[in-house]
Amino acid sequence: MGLNHSLVALIFALALAGCASLPTPNVVAGPPEPPLAPADLDGLAYGRPGPVLPPVIPVAAPMLPPVPADVMPGPAPGGMEPYTLDSGDRLRVVVFGQDGLSNSYIVDVGGKIALPLIGAVPARALTTGQLARVIADRLRNGGFVREPHVAIEVEIYRPFFILGEVIAPGQYPYVPNMTVETAVAIAGGYTPRAYRYDAEISRSASGVTARQKVPPIAPVRPGDTVNISERWF
Repeated sequence: MGLNHSLVALIFALALAGCASLPTPNVVAGPPEPPLAPADLDGLAYGRPGPVLPPVIPVAAPMLPPVPADVMPGPAPGGMEPYTLDSGDRLRVVVFGQDGLSNSYIVDVGGKIALPLIGAVPARALTTGQLARVIADRLRNGGFVREPHVAIEVEIYRPFFILGEVIAPGQYPYVPNMTVETAVAIAGGYTPRAYRYDAEISRSASGVTARQKVPPIAPVRPGDTVNISERWF
């Protein structure tokens, strides 16, 4: 029995000595693993590196080119464009210091006003300021007044016209701050067949007539023609 115990102890000691003498494996540091893609769930679950997604670069929306000035839409009827004169307007012309020239003048069918000394002066398509400069230039260049100062205002605007589905269509004197609704009221109101949600305004400027659909609150200007259409149901 003593021999057996000694043999077992010897074998155990030799085993411990062999384990202690085994070489320690060298650990070589490799390149770092690529980061997992945030959306790679399989890689997160199984420890596999997922594909590295490229960074998202925001792309700015393309800017539209500016609209050329020559194709921009013109002002709607009743806009803030300067008022231009035409047949039927009655003007008060004042030439300071010249009582014989200061008077009221009506723009005739030819678009002119007739003044003493200088005769007929074209007024159609001009503003009151432009016409005042034309009259002053003629008085100066003709030798009638050395330094003329001319002021012009509209006493009575030319009439407007209303046609279509109103009680009394025709020509009416213009009222300041008029709208389509007030024009219809002046003409006696709508007929039972009238379409009341819009109207067509025709306006002439520089020999060109433009037509446009407008709501009932749209302004009406002197010389406009308002047309109220018939409803179909």
